Amino acid sequence: MSQDTMPQSSMPAVGFEVDTTSSTTDVFLAKVAENPDNPTVAKPVDDGWEEVSAGDFLSQVRSAAKGLIAAGVEVGDRIAIFGPTSYEWTLSDYSVWFAGAISVPFYDTSSEDQLAWMIKDAAVGRGLVCSREHADRVLAAAAAAGVDAPQLWIWDQGAFAELEATGRAVSDEALEAARGQVTADSVATLIYTSGTTGKPKGCVLTHGNFVQTAQAAEHQIPVVFAENMRCLLFLPQAHVFARFIEVLSISTGAVLAHQSDLTKLTDALGSFRPSFILGVPRVFEKVFNSALAKAESGGKDKIFRRAERVAVAYSKALDAGKVPATLKLQHALFDRLVYSKLRAVMGDNVSHAVSGGGPLGTHLGHFFRGIGLVVLEGYGLTETTAPITVNVPEKSKIGTVGVPLPGASVAIAPDGEILAKGVPVFREYWNNPEATAEEFHDGWFATGDLGSLDEDGYLTIRGRKKELIVTSSGKNIAPAPLEDALRRHPIISHPVVVGDNRKFVSALVFLDSEMLPIWLKNHDLPEMDLREAAADETVRATIEQAIDRVNKTVSRAEGIKKFTILPVELSEDNGYLSAKQSVKRHLIAKDFAADIDALYEG
Repeated sequence: MSQDTMPQSSMPAVGFEVDTTSSTTDVFLAKVAENPDNPTVAKPVDDGWEEVSAGDFLSQVRSAAKGLIAAGVEVGDRIAIFGPTSYEWTLSDYSVWFAGAISVPFYDTSSEDQLAWMIKDAAVGRGLVCSREHADRVLAAAAAAGVDAPQLWIWDQGAFAELEATGRAVSDEALEAARGQVTADSVATLIYTSGTTGKPKGCVLTHGNFVQTAQAAEHQIPVVFAENMRCLLFLPQAHVFARFIEVLSISTGAVLAHQSDLTKLTDALGSFRPSFILGVPRVFEKVFNSALAKAESGGKDKIFRRAERVAVAYSKALDAGKVPATLKLQHALFDRLVYSKLRAVMGDNVSHAVSGGGPLGTHLGHFFRGIGLVVLEGYGLTETTAPITVNVPEKSKIGTVGVPLPGASVAIAPDGEILAKGVPVFREYWNNPEATAEEFHDGWFATGDLGSLDEDGYLTIRGRKKELIVTSSGKNIAPAPLEDALRRHPIISHPVVVGDNRKFVSALVFLDSEMLPIWLKNHDLPEMDLREAAADETVRATIEQAIDRVNKTVSRAEGIKKFTILPVELSEDNGYLSAKQSVKRHLIAKDFAADIDALYEG
């Protein structure tokens, strides 16, 4: 199939002038010049927040950047940023950029081998890190890689005060001389892929990638990203999705706050009161399951389930263009009884959310819109500076990941793979021309994901190309839809569907240790650890019921025939999940090979 006959969807950049020359720091300086007193970042203070003006944040950035230059940082040097999502992370990022350097983010959960590879591959000579523990990990990794120890500044040991002091000898002119060498074509960051399918690759993202993608997103969904909007960032900033939102917020004048401790997320939502949030599907699943568990513990599960059905029906009626009067009355009743309480948990100021990193599922999409929170699903990868497509508020199609951003295009290859082109797409893999050549075809980047386009150009994700299961009878089955549906059960954390080259499809079920105790209590069952729960007949019966419900939505050949519950929780710490909570299937297949084989014995 030629390019002309491939299904394609493109969005021209019309209605605004594309900024093809600015760097991220150019855009920030222009925003400060507009209104230096406008709050741009919020720092946590006690139980509240201290808002920092654009002018004050710029002053802190410049002081730190001067310190970097005084320490010998030159334009194009690679500087690591290593620590949890925080005010200091964003300050580090912009300080590196003002010094003309390139930031290389490390995940908190990166192993020594991964850190060693990134330090050596990117030739990282310096780093801004959170704590002594982070510093020790970097130094150990550098030693393991056989390279010189990077010079490090530690946030919680006065890093920025130290940089300010050493940078006083650097003039404003010298700082501007370094910053001014950076253009839209200059490299802004090297973000390494999660390594779920092999050694991490460094994605070269330019300042133009960030500036122009942010500009396109602002134009496409202005109701979400605008001056004085409030964003609480809680995803890892080492991940491209959170990083893009960081730049987008600073560029548009939204107030950006950070919270890395998810156990404090509810308190942070209540005190900061964001107007929009972003998350991966697992975050929204947790919100729903926690609300359900709370209703069950209070004996109000029947009311919640009824409210859930009404919310979904109401959202679907909005799509149909007419909401029946009786449904309006029911919705108004449950808005007082249920929905308003859920919105209050999220700060009672959130109208929109952006979900990426995987499919949310139509049920949860309709549920959240039905309670008054429009979740705009988008799609992208590290290689596309996060979003290549996103739903638009005025015409959101739940179940899809939207249409391309202005200046971007997607196409569907003959084998169903999604191809991408345009403003967000990265330049190349760092020091890896072979991988770059392998992923680009006639100007199109091959994403590795499978999808389809509807008549309006909206993209639907079918799953990962490498995850496609082909049974011994030749049936092609995408595991993602089955897994997404199963994760709606409160105690299922990560189902992993298997069956490649087997006669039928099976599932490995990993339980949610956080939700399990609540579920057991609500069902008058004794306390159990994961091992006891995996062997319990009542737990097994509820999992079987969930699988039966999912099987009714697919053909018999696609249904899950057998399953096993494993007494292990998948996490970043044990290496089975990537930072965006994707399952590392190759490790599951290797480490649980005996459990998989047992499903097919006899």
